[in-house]
Amino acid sequence: MQPPLTAQLARLVDQISTIVVGKRPQIVDGVACLLAGGHLLIEDVPGVGKTTLAHTLAVSLGLSFNRVQFTADLMPSDLTGVTVYERSRESFVFHPGPVFTQVLVADEINRAGPKTQSALLEAMEEQQVSVDNQTRALPRPFFVIATQNPGDQLGTYPLPESQLDRFLMCITLGYPDRASERALLAGEDRRRLVQQLGAVMTPAELVAAQQQVLAVHASDALLDYLQALIAATRNGQWFVEGLSPRAGIAVLRAAKAKALIDGRDYVAPDDVQAILPQCVAHRLQPVAGAGRGRVEQVRAMVEAVALP
Repeated sequence: MQPPLTAQLARLVDQISTIVVGKRPQIVDGVACLLAGGHLLIEDVPGVGKTTLAHTLAVSLGLSFNRVQFTADLMPSDLTGVTVYERSRESFVFHPGPVFTQVLVADEINRAGPKTQSALLEAMEEQQVSVDNQTRALPRPFFVIATQNPGDQLGTYPLPESQLDRFLMCITLGYPDRASERALLAGEDRRRLVQQLGAVMTPAELVAAQQQVLAVHASDALLDYLQALIAATRNGQWFVEGLSPRAGIAVLRAAKAKALIDGRDYVAPDDVQAILPQCVAHRLQPVAGAGRGRVEQVRAMVEAVALP
């Protein structure tokens, strides 16, 4: 492992922490998600800093980004773009939509209808979009950082399971503690501070870091432990349906990214335990009568699965 990369990742987390104060664990999760090449979903009540975190991640990583405010009347073409006839050119010309960027900040994604939500599926999975029977590649790297409000709020539509599965992580920010909230009240406007930030990494350095994530070692014993956790989700005791192989691969990638941020070239069981709720809770439905939420049910399951 290259020590300069560890120091660079620490600077990245530190810079984001100056904007999104008091939320370092969630910031580390967000950085780990992008290092693992995954898309990030941030779920919480309005006004706690979801969009600010998304913008700060994009700026600090030196990535181009577009923000789309999802609304009930948003159409799929508003994301992907349209082909129109231009008389001056005497031909049809494609006008790319906001999805053609390195980071798409999808704000309040669950306020749009299912058809528009589904328009993101191809982009998130294949890093391409199909418009007018033509496939167009998206920039690399490409991430979706989406925010959503709690499903019990007015004007929200539940995300389909197929789209939830495309998000590597789902995190919540929660209300700030007293000291952090005081810093927000007494400090400058966070949006103005974001505009003053410089990039800690370049897109090329981010791609190199993603390759370094793949090189982090996972022992046979660690893989046994991960498989035991995956099997526990499928035995019917904890959840209605278990994790897919794709979800298991996503957990491993995220655990490798967490290890890299911590300065290690190997994955420890602690890495898996630290990121498991964020990686799988949004993919699972607790069994009837569990009496716990999704995250709490995942943590209870982890405690019941023996370490290797």
